[in-house]
Amino acid sequence: MAEVLLLTVAQSTSASVLPALDFLPHRVRVQGLDPSSLVDLPQTDLVILDARKDLQSARATARLLGATGLAVPLILVVTEGGLTALTAEWGARDFVLASASPAEVEARIRLALATPVMGGQDEDDEAIAQGHLVIDPVAYTAKLHGHTLDLTYKEFELLRYLAAHPGRVFTRTQLLQEVWGYDYYGGTRTVDVHVRRLRAKLGPEYDQLIGTVRNVGYRFDAPKERRGASGEDDAADVDPEATAEDLDFEDQAAPAPAPAAPATPPSPPAKPANGTKPAAVAATKAAARPANRPVRVAR
Repeated sequence: MAEVLLLTVAQSTSASVLPALDFLPHRVRVQGLDPSSLVDLPQTDLVILDARKDLQSARATARLLGATGLAVPLILVVTEGGLTALTAEWGARDFVLASASPAEVEARIRLALATPVMGGQDEDDEAIAQGHLVIDPVAYTAKLHGHTLDLTYKEFELLRYLAAHPGRVFTRTQLLQEVWGYDYYGGTRTVDVHVRRLRAKLGPEYDQLIGTVRNVGYRFDAPKERRGASGEDDAADVDPEATAEDLDFEDQAAPAPAPAAPATPPSPPAKPANGTKPAAVAATKAAARPANRPVRVAR
């Protein structure tokens, strides 16, 4: 048997929130959603939060419980329509439909109590570091190169939410729900305006951290490590120790053609030592004589 604390709106009973609880042997204590009472909760083994109607208020309560260091599991009671609003950022261990049977509720309570709590919402309190940008959710500050950015509350929340999910694309509607809440009645243009202001405050060197996905929405593009502070060109991105076999075919330089040998004039035929003409020269001259030229005969 466990000590269960049921958080719900005023004048609600456990039977009206989760009827199956009345058929289980657990001791159930009902408490209102007064923020001041949530800071110092009574000793309990499990907290069940009524999230059937006001999803925005229930989400804020769940996050507040996590921020105050809730050390016991949290289970949400929702309707089928509220399932679309549940995310990990609520900080809940599990959920159960208001119409669940006693056997299902008992199983979820048993599993929740058997799994150790990993610190609730503490992970959301950790600083987010993306390159030279550091976001501190506890102090509500964002620093770039050590200088604090002058951000409004919603600008900070939008930057924090995007930076906590680098590379993930969010639609404008999703950002409105997660940052502004379900009770916000403004249009999606609000997101565009805040993104434009954020980019202006990040400056031209870092405004590309918030990328636009055409016809979809926005995402946080983690800054790439810059190489070559000395100004060397690293466009080829080639390891200086790589051999020709390590490079792709297109990166391999074609071997330089061998230089052509200089042309050397043919050497003249050597003259015979006894002054006689070489046989090849004599034959050439003989062929060049006219056929009718008389031949001198030596006496």
